[in-house]
Amino acid sequence: MFSTMSFRRNALLVQNESIGASAAQTPAEPERCVIVVDEALAPGKASNAAAVVAFTLGQRHSHLVGEPLRELDGTTHPGLIPIGIPVLKATSAQLSALRLKSLPHCDVVDFPVQGQTTTDYAAFLSVVSSLPGESLHYLAVGLVGPRKKVGKLVGGLALFA
Repeated sequence: MFSTMSFRRNALLVQNESIGASAAQTPAEPERCVIVVDEALAPGKASNAAAVVAFTLGQRHSHLVGEPLRELDGTTHPGLIPIGIPVLKATSAQLSALRLKSLPHCDVVDFPVQGQTTTDYAAFLSVVSSLPGESLHYLAVGLVGPRKKVGKLVGGLALFA
């Protein structure tokens, strides 16, 4: 038997998956990409969490990667994201609330705390699959979506320093 909360969560996840599936298409309006990290993390853990989220955002939104950089002598470097990615900070509770609030409005990539408890991805998958979604806590959340909507969602958050 599904609870109302479980049904709503599953509906939002399906909606978020459809947003991600269409993410490779170039959007009609300007986009914004942000990563929000748990402010309690040590710098190394915060960098890791942001990198994991950024890598997945790049895979899901390949249209956000700019043209390759070319040196005068013709040497090229891979393209980078021309719109930038601010890295913001929030409390653990704010991250969970931001994730839920963002699901209907933009593509969300989240990194549960269990991701930094092992280097074995199969073990990570196993642990997460054994937990109810509402019990997950997050180290970082990445958002890609319309500039105004994303800006409104993260407007009160400060830069991670």
